Amino acid sequence: MRQRSLVILTSVLTTGALTLTACGSRDDSGDGKSSKKTEIIIGVDAPLTGQNSATGLGIQGGVQIAVDDANKNNTVPGVTFKVQALDDKAIPASGQQNATQLVQNDKVLGVVGPLNSGVATQMQQVFATANLVEISPSNTAPELTQGKNWQTSKSRPFKTYFRTATTDALQGGFAADYAYNTLKKRKVFVVDDKQTYGAGLAKLFKAGFTKSGGKVAGQDHVNTGDTDFSALVTKIKNSKADLVYYGGQYDESEKLTKQLKDGGAKIPVFGGDGMFTPTYIETAGKTSEGDLVTSVGQPVDSLPSAAEFIKKYKASGLKGDYGTYGGYSYDAATAIIKAIGNVVKDGKIPDGARAKIVDEVQKTKFDGIAGPVSFDEYGDTTNKQLTVYQVVDGKWKAVKSGTFNG
Repeated sequence: MRQRSLVILTSVLTTGALTLTACGSRDDSGDGKSSKKTEIIIGVDAPLTGQNSATGLGIQGGVQIAVDDANKNNTVPGVTFKVQALDDKAIPASGQQNATQLVQNDKVLGVVGPLNSGVATQMQQVFATANLVEISPSNTAPELTQGKNWQTSKSRPFKTYFRTATTDALQGGFAADYAYNTLKKRKVFVVDDKQTYGAGLAKLFKAGFTKSGGKVAGQDHVNTGDTDFSALVTKIKNSKADLVYYGGQYDESEKLTKQLKDGGAKIPVFGGDGMFTPTYIETAGKTSEGDLVTSVGQPVDSLPSAAEFIKKYKASGLKGDYGTYGGYSYDAATAIIKAIGNVVKDGKIPDGARAKIVDEVQKTKFDGIAGPVSFDEYGDTTNKQLTVYQVVDGKWKAVKSGTFNG
């Protein structure tokens, strides 16, 4: 997922940098003495206020629980982990500033994020120059790992960048296959928000749908922050499409689907993981019934491996939506923590630790709470699982899980 350039501030969290302390820097031993531990920070970059904040806060929460678990279990002897979460407001320039701030803090040995693919494009070089590992739980734009010419000649741009989410190259095709062969839709109206994530995903869906034999009845674009879609609704109705595919976020699509249905066009809206949040249903209400999305991985609520994580998240009072990327965020943070454990011994951080941690992350292989965690030569996850969800009785219901090979 994702790119965003407009933000509406909310009071979900206080703006600015947010530092969450998992525990103190001293460890009380059984004999009443205390021993000093080395403090290591796991950075988080995501939209923590404004648009996209429901999913951004879910990323922050997933990392926080991973850090809490590492401290409780003494996963890395001699180390106390802390979380420093910075708000990029889904703005690329803010993400770049946050990356610079994290790089300048010697205690930061790994970063989870960002949420948005467009923000990632402005952060990658900053982290690469500093040899600081970055793992996104949600970026899906293929070019981030495979280069601008990924469709003809793959080339990894930055060895410090990894992701636990699979790419739009698979998500777009998976959605197109489901729309044509399962839903039996034949005419689609394609809409995107002109951002890195949305436009890229819509393009890949369109290619897959037409390859299967479907027709594009029309195509249009919206701007992030738009609220009035009356002209677009008229175009969709006149096109006689039996499906709308939307490339973008929940912030606009939840309003589009409501105006579309209220305008008399009783056809489903289908989108990617940018729409996959309870907020979409809460805002659109009954008009969201029957709408669909694809998202990375399997439903986290259905995974026995994630049961304890979900229990802790709900009990913690953490804000945000854990169901979209919380599990992948936990696994991303865990991969960084494990890599640090292979480099930092007895709390001693060696020279060149950041570069060594990057090398260790590349070797990652473990069973995460959201599925197996390992990375290929491009830094992409080897877990290619995807799921289609549909709004049924006011809730997202998984209707198909599988993989897509193109």
